[in-house]
Amino acid sequence: MQRRALIALAALVSALAAPAFGQTGEIRIAHVYSKTGPLEAYGKQTQTGLMMGLEYATGGTMTINGKKIVVIERDDQGKPDLGKSLLAAAYADDKADIAVGPTASGVALAMLPVAEEHKKILMVEPAVADAITGEKWNKYIFRTGRNSSQDAISNAVAVDREGAVIATLAQDNAFGQGGVKAFKDSVKKAKVVHEEYLPPATTDFTAGAQRLIEKLKDQPGRKIIWIIWAGGGGSPFKIADLDLKRYGIEIATGGNILPAMVSYNQFPGMEGATYYYYSFSKNKPNLWLVTQHFVRYETPPDFFTAGGFSSAMALVTALQKTGGDTNTNKLIATMEGMSFDTPKGTMTFRKEDHQALQSMYHFRVAPGARQGTMADLYLVREIKPQDMNLPIRNRR
Repeated sequence: MQRRALIALAALVSALAAPAFGQTGEIRIAHVYSKTGPLEAYGKQTQTGLMMGLEYATGGTMTINGKKIVVIERDDQGKPDLGKSLLAAAYADDKADIAVGPTASGVALAMLPVAEEHKKILMVEPAVADAITGEKWNKYIFRTGRNSSQDAISNAVAVDREGAVIATLAQDNAFGQGGVKAFKDSVKKAKVVHEEYLPPATTDFTAGAQRLIEKLKDQPGRKIIWIIWAGGGGSPFKIADLDLKRYGIEIATGGNILPAMVSYNQFPGMEGATYYYYSFSKNKPNLWLVTQHFVRYETPPDFFTAGGFSSAMALVTALQKTGGDTNTNKLIATMEGMSFDTPKGTMTFRKEDHQALQSMYHFRVAPGARQGTMADLYLVREIKPQDMNLPIRNRR
């Protein structure tokens, strides 16, 4: 009798001593992102959006079917090898059920095989390279963030015109190269005559701008430099200081974070397409996000805040459908083809590659735009998923 009591007591002590992540009352989400590094601003926005999205989607309880949501933050610093090791540790040591991130495309590409090895879902947000849901994809990868093709196809809507001649300016990395390739594949009417790639941390754009001017200045028709740039370094819009108007050259670009778009005001009438701008969507989740963000931070939510919010809504929608069950195969079956609300409206995970199909926004800089603290953007039209012939690039 005494021996049985001792065994029971030992079992109780063992259970109480077990680490919290061994309990079934938690849903553990690892967020691996650039808390520091060249894309720090993007990463911090994503984290803010993720936490606000979890709050909104769970009605403030931060629980699903009685299970507490625990978010584990890890800083990849924008380094692929570090991101890879952090994700492996999150799955193996922290017992993460699901992971979200990363910020940089190069880090994401390094992390994809880790998700496959551990047979755990990686929700990619906001890394954008096509290869993530393309040739490097595996079935454990879902992406709420837009991909390079969605960026490119929507931007082609704005600049692809008969008789137009385009040169591109991009960073020499996975983001820039993938973005330009997708853009070129999407342009059907205009002619792309030059691709200019510069180091990601470039601050002096003079040499690159001169090469772009040389390629465009004697071309007939409308001449455009399409810029795709993200993160550190200087502003590529400094190329406008070389008096592009003298050669009849325009600038076009996609959306960016709010501070980066202030410089757009020096180009009245410039058109492009963006993933998100806080005043463009009128749906319930976005109204909550905008209102609460103003209340808490005295600023509107930004580009990547909406992305983090969307990833949270996708996760909560899926987990609510499974009753809080984090079994990977059950989640995959639930999420393939699943539609869910976001600040941008409804997104749907395409079954073939788990890329979220979503709207993009064709914008125009106001003709009377003045220098200030905010970009003066007008919505031309919402480009809906059915308006974009998004290619399936994986080898499933």
